[in-house]
Amino acid sequence: MISPRHELLGLLAAKSFALGEFKLSSGGTSDYYIDCRTTTLDARGAQLTGQVLLEEIRRQGWNPEAIGGLTMGADPLVVAAAVTSGKLHGFLVRKAEKAHGTGRRIEGFNHKGSPVVIVDDVCTTGASTVQAIEAAREFGFNVIGVLCLVEREEAHGRTSVEAAAGAAPFISIFTATDVRKEYESRRRQAHPTT
Repeated sequence: MISPRHELLGLLAAKSFALGEFKLSSGGTSDYYIDCRTTTLDARGAQLTGQVLLEEIRRQGWNPEAIGGLTMGADPLVVAAAVTSGKLHGFLVRKAEKAHGTGRRIEGFNHKGSPVVIVDDVCTTGASTVQAIEAAREFGFNVIGVLCLVEREEAHGRTSVEAAAGAAPFISIFTATDVRKEYESRRRQAHPTT
């Protein structure tokens, strides 16, 4: 029987990974691109995402009240984990404070002092993850852990997130290498050489 983690890796390889020439949000270029949303917004992908995130939270021994991250990459992860758990609350971090209404930057769960886990779909430079950590702390949350669905393993990305996270551990569920290997393995199986 295939584990939820391995099934999720397979979906990421099949739905979210592409080879080519791509410009990254960091300004750099890459010979591959990973768009996790095509997996995390897929019906089965969302189920697996919630299961795998919760398994990792349990494995780490964390006991958060909520899970959240910077909109928009974190949105499907937050909802998947909250719905799957049935008890974990969700919050989203806006890129900037609202200029109208309540003017909030944190939407959803908002109990200051609560232990929370920050999530992100893809970590390249770590900038969006760092922004979410800083906003959560500024709001008054106690950040106890940081999870990234796919870490691109780019220079300084992990270092930046770990520096911002401080004592809160930074865990990546998968690396870009994991996803690429799965993608290549599936291509070989689909097109064996004769």
